[in-house]
Amino acid sequence: MDARKLSEYKKKYAIFKHHAWAGSILLAMLLAIRIFLETSEIDVDDRMILLAGAILVGYMLVSLIFTYRYRTGLSADEKSVQVYPFTDEVVKEKIRSELEKDHLKIEKKKTKAEIKKAKK
Repeated sequence: MDARKLSEYKKKYAIFKHHAWAGSILLAMLLAIRIFLETSEIDVDDRMILLAGAILVGYMLVSLIFTYRYRTGLSADEKSVQVYPFTDEVVKEKIRSELEKDHLKIEKKKTKAEIKKAKK
């Protein structure tokens, strides 16, 4: 497997791992809310809690399945993983290229205007 694909797999693995953890935390919060509501004698239908719990368990299972699928990304080197560098040099180069692009557009418009004027 090439380094680029491993890099993508590593990013996807991290995303789905995050979602699996988030699902487990949300499930724990749902349980805590249910316990809190029972102790405060607020009546909540158990079917709603069960439905929400089933949805969260499904969410977690899908996340875990995709985490397992992209586990090969863990073998990617740190150097091969492309991180979006936002260093000063990169930002300056991007600004320079945008300015040059705008300058070329202006020059093209001027040239077209001169040609149009010459035809008249």
